[in-house]
Amino acid sequence: MLDESLLDAPEELARADRRGLLRGAAEAGARVRTAARHAGEAGLADLRPDGRPRAVLIAGPGTAATGVADLLGALAGASAPVTRLHPTGVAHAPGALRWTLPGWAGSVDLLLITTTDGTEPGLAVLAEQAYRRGCTVVAVAPERSPLSESVDAAHGLLVPMAKAPYQEYDESAAAGPGALWALLTPLLLLLDKVGLITAAPDTLQRVADRLDRTAERCGPAIATYSNPAKTLAAELADSLPLIWSEGAGAGPAGRRFAATLAELAGRPALAADLPEALPAHGVLLAGAFAAGADPEDFFRDRVDEPQALRARIVLLRDRPTGGGLSAAPAARELALSHDTAISELEPEEGAELEQLAELLAVTDFATAYLALAATRGHG
Repeated sequence: MLDESLLDAPEELARADRRGLLRGAAEAGARVRTAARHAGEAGLADLRPDGRPRAVLIAGPGTAATGVADLLGALAGASAPVTRLHPTGVAHAPGALRWTLPGWAGSVDLLLITTTDGTEPGLAVLAEQAYRRGCTVVAVAPERSPLSESVDAAHGLLVPMAKAPYQEYDESAAAGPGALWALLTPLLLLLDKVGLITAAPDTLQRVADRLDRTAERCGPAIATYSNPAKTLAAELADSLPLIWSEGAGAGPAGRRFAATLAELAGRPALAADLPEALPAHGVLLAGAFAAGADPEDFFRDRVDEPQALRARIVLLRDRPTGGGLSAAPAARELALSHDTAISELEPEEGAELEQLAELLAVTDFATAYLALAATRGHG
């Protein structure tokens, strides 16, 4: 159950937000600026790369590292393959995780390490392995963490992770928007330097400005009827979100939205890219999650039963309507034919990275509102 009354009670939202989810979303723009400054102070601006790497490998634990790899892969496109090294281990704990370079990795490849922790022995071992193979190593991690010593020993570059303006830490910090932008921003500047993507310092300033403007539109003080994030959260109450994305940047934004809904709000969601989403999720619109689905026994007492989940499509697009070929009309037609509700999210005009930042910001705020209202509803 979603307590919708909480959405328009800013003071109660603030009291309920013990994990700082809304604060983290609101401060995303500030985190981009701080991370860019840290990157400059670490010497990233002075790098004179010999040329593009053959491949970019990314290692790190958790939702933030996964999101960074997904976003960089989408932005780099065909410039160079971006591959996330998936950890292995008996548990998702810093001491248990291990990463291994692929057999082909060598001196023409770039290894990026991203972590909000920095105590993982497996990442230290990976940095040493990369040094032996001749890979260039760049890491974004907390300052003075054990990993910083390992990166230094591997003759790599460490950019200290930009901290939040507030210092308390909890289990949600590594999955929140602050961590994503703190890890992503220095790597955007790095890959701009080596020519894989376009993310110069002035571009990142515009990204930070877009994040600030989106935070103003989506903040707790803005009423639901004019707040895109609160509206989306209310629409997703008691639903199974089917997040369908169109556009290179929208794909990673949709996958991150599904991941944070599960991790921070405890809500199941499925993400897929258009047009493949149509056959992949189409059956869900006609089965048990269909809008008109009803149990066989129509007359049984349901007073004490939880409300059944109904599929709702969330259409994320990172390009303006009417620009080029689009599967959006087919998605709307499929939803209409199954009486399925649809929410649409499309950013304002701007550079690719600015539009992507807006999609990420609105969905991060929506996740926070769902997490807070659902917690209150269970309370």
